[in-house]
Amino acid sequence: MAKVGRVGMADRDTAWESEGLLEQFSRLSTAPEEDGERTEESSSLLNADCGGVGLLYLSDEVLLGILELLDPVSLLRLGSTCSALFRVCSCGSLWVRHFQDSFGVGLPNGTASSTVLAKTAFRLVFMWRTLFRNIHCNHSLQEKLFAEVPFPPRVYWSQWLVLEERVPLPSALLLCSDVEKLWGIPRELFREKLEDKSEECETLKFEWRELYKLALSHHGSAAMVFQYVLTQHQDNDHSELGSMYHQYMQCRFQWLFTYWLFRQPAPFNRQLRAIFLQWRKHSKKKVAMWGETLCDVRYLASLHPITTDYWRGHLAQGDENVGIHTVENYFSMCKSLVAWILGRDWGKLKRRKVYEDTLEGVYMLLKREMQETLVEHERFWQVAKVQMSRVCALEETAANYVNWKMIETLPYYKLYLVSGSAVYLEHVKGFLRRKRMVHNWIFLEENAWLRQLLPDELYTLLEYDTKIAQDALHGSSLTAQLSRLIWLYLHSGQQLYLETVKSMVLQCAHAHLSYLTANALSQSIFEPPVA
Repeated sequence: MAKVGRVGMADRDTAWESEGLLEQFSRLSTAPEEDGERTEESSSLLNADCGGVGLLYLSDEVLLGILELLDPVSLLRLGSTCSALFRVCSCGSLWVRHFQDSFGVGLPNGTASSTVLAKTAFRLVFMWRTLFRNIHCNHSLQEKLFAEVPFPPRVYWSQWLVLEERVPLPSALLLCSDVEKLWGIPRELFREKLEDKSEECETLKFEWRELYKLALSHHGSAAMVFQYVLTQHQDNDHSELGSMYHQYMQCRFQWLFTYWLFRQPAPFNRQLRAIFLQWRKHSKKKVAMWGETLCDVRYLASLHPITTDYWRGHLAQGDENVGIHTVENYFSMCKSLVAWILGRDWGKLKRRKVYEDTLEGVYMLLKREMQETLVEHERFWQVAKVQMSRVCALEETAANYVNWKMIETLPYYKLYLVSGSAVYLEHVKGFLRRKRMVHNWIFLEENAWLRQLLPDELYTLLEYDTKIAQDALHGSSLTAQLSRLIWLYLHSGQQLYLETVKSMVLQCAHAHLSYLTANALSQSIFEPPVA
């Protein structure tokens, strides 16, 4: 039953978490706003220019037929618009269906007949299940559940544990009266345990799974166990559960990422650290605190685009559990990629460059897919192999590492990584060819005087291995003007831009020559005659 519930949560509640469940839950247990202006405004919007056939003019039966098609988030949003729709959206039959879909357990008919109880049941069980399925990274909940070991937690939390078949707690010492009250199990079902004890004592040792099976046997079904627990909880104050849920929703990505990064078994932990930092620029000072209390986990998350996205809740539509599995599969692919690259007879620089560019291509190609759903290791590795072949094609085109670093900023470079189109590879080749032409022109023997007269900042732009940064294209300085002309020629191949570059270089050289000549003449005029 617990497994079914977890699967249902992963499938149905992904959208819930990405839409800010805390606000939505506040609407489950409260009446709609009694603000007359808002109700009137919402009603007018729903029925404007409809001639009496707007949504609010439909009968409850027709509305229910429409609302059955809505997911929980849409149902809550619609119910928050006005009191009339709040009433219809609170219909118990709608929430009983969502309860079944989300937790794999149907509520008994008695619950369905109570509107508030059906919604409240969904709200409470959803919050509890969200917290419980991530107990491994939730220290606050761990403190609540483990505080009294070997005795069970306090009654409120023990009542919730009744719903779970698998409880990560050691065997508990329980009074027979507590077992009867919390699980609803009559004494007759565990009489054998009482008879086996040599001394008269009302305290027995139970495994949690044993208690769950006894409760299931006594109540007859998982649905009746849920009904019993919810009945027990109906008069309880659930503010602590709501507060812990709020804390979890605020911190869930950070908690799960931290747990995944630092709580691996010893050999896997070392492997993960090595792969996580492989050929990645990082602060040695911050990495030295790896796994310690003062470790800057946010900084570590910022080292990779995919972990940055997970930290911000951008993976798998905001589902923290699906998202962390995608992250895990990504670094599993990285491990395979590193092993493959280290097996090649390449230099250190080439290995690093192939690795970095391959990962960049994988991220660009799968970014949208990762935002929507789980991406498996096989999918990552399939894309990585394709990207690596494209990176190697670009490396062959560049011919050497200097050229390779120069073309990495070209838009065609990334376009080729993503598409693999030969058109973009030809653009890269054309860029390198034109860059060589500019370099060859300035180094012609007849242009030796130009090289002598040009200022260093202008002469550097004409060298073959010089990158033109985007920031250098702005401004009115000679450097910016020449950078723009060269950039236009390199990317377009228009001969007009090359002729303009040559003309501007000649003008600058002549201007500098005129300046030097005038300066020399002025010095000779004012120089005192030799005695």
